[in-house]
Amino acid sequence: MENKILGLHHITAIAGNAKRNHDFYTKVLGLRMVKKTVNFDDPGTYHFYFGDETGSPGSILTFFPWEGIGQGRTGAGMATEIGYSVPAGSLEFWAARFDQLKVAHGPIRESFGEQYLPFTDPDGLNLNLVVSAKNDTRKPWTTDEVAEVVAIRGFHNIVLTLHEMRETGEVLTDIFGYRLSATEASRTRFITDEIEHASIVDIIEVPDEKPGINAAGTNHHVAFRVSNEEVLMNFRDKIIAKGFSITPKIDRDYFFSLYFREPGGVLFELATDNPGFARDEAPEALGTSLKLPTQYESYRSKIEASLPKLD
Repeated sequence: MENKILGLHHITAIAGNAKRNHDFYTKVLGLRMVKKTVNFDDPGTYHFYFGDETGSPGSILTFFPWEGIGQGRTGAGMATEIGYSVPAGSLEFWAARFDQLKVAHGPIRESFGEQYLPFTDPDGLNLNLVVSAKNDTRKPWTTDEVAEVVAIRGFHNIVLTLHEMRETGEVLTDIFGYRLSATEASRTRFITDEIEHASIVDIIEVPDEKPGINAAGTNHHVAFRVSNEEVLMNFRDKIIAKGFSITPKIDRDYFFSLYFREPGGVLFELATDNPGFARDEAPEALGTSLKLPTQYESYRSKIEASLPKLD
């Protein structure tokens, strides 16, 4: 099992306002702020990590909240929907909560035999709350307003929108070890049996779809999970052997990463379980203080002064 892709590790998206983004995911959706740090390439911008109590792989949605970046557009060559797993019987609670808090959402629908509730965050990012066909026993983070019986468990699936799916499908099956599970109209579902949850990639094939524009309300990249650095580098060899360009190993403080762009244009990352989010904060204190990459620590006062206030 360990020398495999273990489903989704995290997903990274773009927002246009840090406070609004923080408040929506912690207060409306009831996720935990697991880590508050900065963009490695732009330390004047936050990098937020939202997830469960410990920041388990498969639960983490991260954001680059670039203030005033402008609205993006979902389209071909992009991850276009994020599915979160929620318990059976909870969708009515979420629909009523979204109505109360004026969150844009659609009616409860069904896909691949699973009920889901589509909604958008304040930047227009497309999300779904999905009642998984499998009983999801992952322990969620809870708040006074979002109890365990309705709380988000972690990722269910990611949706990619592509002009053509064949080559991307081959990356998923031939390199990542996924299998084609089912097809509904233009949507094809791939699943890995190596992990119980956060195990699904759906591809929507739309030949005439306009390319997406990466800005607020869109996904930046999708990260797939591996157990450690040895497995990570084994996959690097496999990806190079298939003719793809891929980065060297990159230390992201809380995991090690590789990045490559798959044939349909989506930026894929492979990320390790180690060392995890408790490397620089006690588990009970995760997300409570600003953590900086080592190279920026000497600039802390300047960085803190430049970042938007969240309180």
